Amino acid sequence: MSGIRVGILTGTLVSDTASRDHTADKSGPTIKAILEDQRLECKEYAIVPDEEDEVRRVVQDWCQGAVVDLLVTTGGTGFGTRDRTPEAITPLLEREAPGLVHLILSSSLKRTPFAALSRPIAGTIKDTLVLTLPGSVKAVRENLEALIANGVLAHAVDLIRGGSGSDVHTQLSSSSSGSSTQPAHHHHHHHHHDGHAHSIPRTRTNNPLSADPSSNVPARQRVSPYPMVSVKDALVLILQEIQTLKPQELPVNSNLRGCVLAEDVIAISQIPPTPTSNVDGYALRSTNEPGVYDVLTEYSEVLPEGNVICRVNTGGAIPQGADAVIMVEDTQVHSTEIDSAGQQEEKQVRTLAQIPPGENVRQSGSDVRVGDIVMEKGQVIAGAGGEIGTLAFVGRTKVNVHPKPVVGLLSTGNELRDLNGTNTHGTTWDTNRPSLQVALEAMGYEVVDLGIVPDDLTSHVKALQQGLSSTDILITTGGTSMGTSDLLKPAIEHSLNGTVHFGRVNVKPGKPTTFAMVPTPGGRNESVPVFALPGNPASALVTFNVFVVPALRKLGGYTGERCHLPRIRVKVIDLPLPLLQDQMRLDPRPEYHRVVIVSEHEGLKAYSTGGQRSSRVASLAGANGLVALPQKRDDGPALLDVGEMAEAVLIGELHMRF
Repeated sequence: MSGIRVGILTGTLVSDTASRDHTADKSGPTIKAILEDQRLECKEYAIVPDEEDEVRRVVQDWCQGAVVDLLVTTGGTGFGTRDRTPEAITPLLEREAPGLVHLILSSSLKRTPFAALSRPIAGTIKDTLVLTLPGSVKAVRENLEALIANGVLAHAVDLIRGGSGSDVHTQLSSSSSGSSTQPAHHHHHHHHHDGHAHSIPRTRTNNPLSADPSSNVPARQRVSPYPMVSVKDALVLILQEIQTLKPQELPVNSNLRGCVLAEDVIAISQIPPTPTSNVDGYALRSTNEPGVYDVLTEYSEVLPEGNVICRVNTGGAIPQGADAVIMVEDTQVHSTEIDSAGQQEEKQVRTLAQIPPGENVRQSGSDVRVGDIVMEKGQVIAGAGGEIGTLAFVGRTKVNVHPKPVVGLLSTGNELRDLNGTNTHGTTWDTNRPSLQVALEAMGYEVVDLGIVPDDLTSHVKALQQGLSSTDILITTGGTSMGTSDLLKPAIEHSLNGTVHFGRVNVKPGKPTTFAMVPTPGGRNESVPVFALPGNPASALVTFNVFVVPALRKLGGYTGERCHLPRIRVKVIDLPLPLLQDQMRLDPRPEYHRVVIVSEHEGLKAYSTGGQRSSRVASLAGANGLVALPQKRDDGPALLDVGEMAEAVLIGELHMRF
């Protein structure tokens, strides 16, 4: 049976204990040992909490993604109130296998009549065979022995994968009849997906999870087929999938603000090229004693011999022969004359001090020498002016940078009405496009406005294709839930051959946030990231700052933690009790609470902006931060206490109050 990929899922009955203590799961390792002894490859192993949604999520993920050929669950098939594995998996089965169910039951009934209380199911989901076994080690061994005997299991998998069964028959005829089905007595390492042992999220294949948009409305999905991912895993997937834009040589001007250098900037000449003055004054020889000197008011490359000094300004070159500069403040006008323009001019000055060699002189190359690296690859050209000034300082007129991505922006929904009057039939003002556009342009990004897209598949595909051909990243809002008019995921997967890497995030607000990659062969880039944000205004802006900004920065050449907006520690200030109870109550999902962060004498304090309903965009008016509230635990507090410190994402400038 070599070549068969297996996924093992420890299901409901034992998972309450097993998910807290992996050593409590005995049946999962038993299955793994028996199947590996038959030369099957155990690709996945997971323990999930005792809930239908969690069991269904893992099963969908493994089967829809073609991760395994055989999926075996253990536990949750009895008559207990929490035995829900059959209920979780049955709706997913495309073809049931009653014969395998009969084989499983009959093998156990030979040993105990209590096997009649088991409710196993079997069948196929896509190209994966799914079997549900009891939770006891004894029953698992008995069932697997019956399934493996005479090649039943291998034959079934071979047929599901499109084989004729001939390989299995050949293998059976040549194999030993005494093959052991007992587990090997050695230690195994397991790959857990239960949240207790974190692993890097897997990239999805482009097998669609969304429903075919051409199917009848009554047949549409009632529960999202997309696994719920954590914020952490969502960000890992985003930065893992998105590739930085290729470098370009661009002019050195203000448009470089926000770009990332794609080269080391190396000085090709020394600065200053010749000795220059640090002050306004007169270049002279350090041997000149205090006294009266003739003044050269025009620059001369060479200081003449004799009783002569040369007037210089700050930054001006020092003539050869001079080795010091005396400040204007250390001189007096001795005599004047009328120059050719009829203006009174200095003729002689009196120096009041003797100046040591090198005084007030910037030596050649004292700021930058030839070959010095003045700016490093990966440095961000900020808007404060220092980086542009440095490039100008060394004479660079062009520089290689990762360009800022061009952003496509569209809203979806027949109900939306455009502020500019192009769509007057809707009943709700389109809030998301204007708010996201101003946020993007404030960050220095060019925005292509793709307008409002009506709720039909053709319009969705046309608008997305336009954005894919003209931008580096697409942001959409609305159309990400489970309604009949929520067409973004189907359009991406079924019409554009895109891959939805996640379609639900365990976060509040923003649960239906979606991230996909769409191939664009022959286009601006090999593929274009697409973010489908929720339609509620506050949700759209929060998820934009949490998920889209890191994507924009990764495209633009940012690396590591710099892809994310700054995070700071703030103190939740003393709000009136009713407001605190209403607005800072912890939720089962991690939540981003909109706040105004103020720098005061005592430190940084966070003031809630009030009601946090996802449709209430006013909660973001004036907000410059998002306090990251932890999810509520059964054994934890229900509120974030006044005076507690919390982490906040900084999305705007700090306010000051002293």
